[in-house]
Amino acid sequence: MTNHLPTNPIPDSSVHPAHEVVDVQTTNCCIVGGGPAGAVLALLLARQGIPVILLEAHKDFDRDFRGDTIHPSVMQIMDELGLSDRLLQLPHTKMRQINIKTPEGTFTLADFSHLKTPYPYITMLPQVKFLEFIIQEAQQYANFQLVMGANVQELIEEDGVVKGVRYRGGGGWHEIRAILTVGADGRHSRLRQMGGFESIETSPPMDILWFRLPRYPEDFAGGMGRFAAGHIVAMLDRGDEWQIAYVIPKGGYHKLRAEGLAELQKSVVEVVPELSERIHNLQDWSQVAFLSVESSRVKRWYRSGLLLIGDAAHIMSPVGGVGINYAIQDAVVAANVLSKPLQRKHVELDDLAKVQRQRELPTRIIQAFQTLIQKRVFAPVLSTNRTFQPPTFLRLPFLRDLPARLIALGVFPVHVK
Repeated sequence: MTNHLPTNPIPDSSVHPAHEVVDVQTTNCCIVGGGPAGAVLALLLARQGIPVILLEAHKDFDRDFRGDTIHPSVMQIMDELGLSDRLLQLPHTKMRQINIKTPEGTFTLADFSHLKTPYPYITMLPQVKFLEFIIQEAQQYANFQLVMGANVQELIEEDGVVKGVRYRGGGGWHEIRAILTVGADGRHSRLRQMGGFESIETSPPMDILWFRLPRYPEDFAGGMGRFAAGHIVAMLDRGDEWQIAYVIPKGGYHKLRAEGLAELQKSVVEVVPELSERIHNLQDWSQVAFLSVESSRVKRWYRSGLLLIGDAAHIMSPVGGVGINYAIQDAVVAANVLSKPLQRKHVELDDLAKVQRQRELPTRIIQAFQTLIQKRVFAPVLSTNRTFQPPTFLRLPFLRDLPARLIALGVFPVHVK
């Protein structure tokens, strides 16, 4: 296989580091990023006796408005690991359909109850609880090490091969030398930037404001999308709270912010009148998180000694909430492909290319599906005052189950080997 040199070579700082390094550790695999992809990959490798160090930049896993959806494909992976029953003992809710309510009636975008799976629903579980659960499992293995508060600043490269990372943490600068470094550090991936990876980007026609409002016992369970002329509101059941996604046209945040919080409250109540008695709980812009919606993927997910997975390799739109789903599937494929090379302590470029070959097509298909939904469903609602009508392709009987399958199970099934 031809090995093309990256466009932006990494400066070789291995001989004379610019910083005084407190300690140097060695491992077979260093994973940067303790999100779903990084945590699951670390667990899968640790279970096979492979020394692995997981670096997480934050001091804990509790981040506001992260995705809280665990899809049937991930539940099947948890089942293959013997973890599904215990995972479902954690407090959670189930979403069996994705419905869109309009002034003219209710339309089902995806019905998971018809799927042939032991888990015909989306599990709504706070991501912090899921990550803590996975990490606790990994910590049963002596060859697993977790470092919190590890802010990775540099890649170590020797003769064109990535040999590990340097990070800032407790006590100063630290160095980890690894046979393979995996970037699982999310949509703002520092490893993607430092590695000089080139991205293919799209420009979705929307942004999202996230906030929470109280959920009453008599409210419906699961989730719901609400469409009205010029406005979209999604509601996700988080037990005693609704996690609200207020969808706005791309670039419209500053205009809305200038109009004031009262205008946001008014717009939400116009779409979801039953929130009128609790919208006053939204009292300050500090309660609102802004998400600039992106969709992109890197052309090549790897270079010698370095692999990107999850959002570091492909940033997903929030449509269908599939980001966690696909990140964990990346982790499973990476573990399946790379476990033996890591046990042999020799990972070839072709091994890394095999991971991309297995995961690139499913990624491209789901991103195309997300783009279709954004353009044919969301964009017309946000840009006009016309009544929403479901696109024809979603009303055809033989295509009706396609969104549910793509969202819940992905394009191809992924299994733990």
